[in-house]
Amino acid sequence: MPKAKSNIEIKNRRASFDFEFLETFQAGIVLSGTEIKSIRAGKASLVDCFCYFSGNELYVKNMHVAEYHWAGGWNRQDPKRDRKLLLNRKELDKLHRSVKEKGLTIVGVRLYIAENGYAKLLIALAKGKKEFDKRQSIKEKDLRRENAQY
Repeated sequence: MPKAKSNIEIKNRRASFDFEFLETFQAGIVLSGTEIKSIRAGKASLVDCFCYFSGNELYVKNMHVAEYHWAGGWNRQDPKRDRKLLLNRKELDKLHRSVKEKGLTIVGVRLYIAENGYAKLLIALAKGKKEFDKRQSIKEKDLRRENAQY
């Protein structure tokens, strides 16, 4: 029996303003305890989250998943703990090589519940924007908004 499509979608809006996305990947997240219930309730935030390598494994740092309100005291986790990301070995190797280049980083873009019921994090290989790039993005956004009004 297929699970119902979830409408939970938590975005990192600041990431698209600060970074230019070169390539995106869909990664699973290793969660523990009642963290999935908090995500399904929409109690998560991707503000200032980024990914780093520890050995050959990829982790997400600063992703906030609030404590589940109805959880008992014995299974509470730190809301800002580092969480392991699940990717294929090919994808991990590609990201590891790319991150070694100067100016590239991995940022979390979108957290959502997939059709199979698992929490997924859309990550992007990104390059930081300069100040003039940000001004250009603002101009383009304003033009789109003006054209949509008419």
